[in-house]
Amino acid sequence: MPGLDPGINSRHCFAVPYWVYILANNKKGTLYAGVTRDLVQRVFQHRERQTRGFTSRYAVIRLVHYEQYDDPRTAIQRERNLKHWSRAWKLALIEKGNPDWRDRYDEITA
Repeated sequence: MPGLDPGINSRHCFAVPYWVYILANNKKGTLYAGVTRDLVQRVFQHRERQTRGFTSRYAVIRLVHYEQYDDPRTAIQRERNLKHWSRAWKLALIEKGNPDWRDRYDEITA
């Protein structure tokens, strides 16, 4: 499958959930959209600034939105779409499910 590790069994890929997520540095602040197979680990990496780059530079560590997908291609396409959305659309998406912009990291680690 394009975009996946060649060593991964394609039947196994669809059994593992994929996550599309949005991080923010504060309410209506800087946003970052990503996709991952392990949401808890990936958000932890952002929070601990283990990943150099945009999220570390701008302290974009608050998990404000996430979505689960079974198909990696669907998740990757959703992330790409979100990255091309206008800022207003992203803000509306976040506020629809998380109007207080609370950090949802505790939800995924509970």
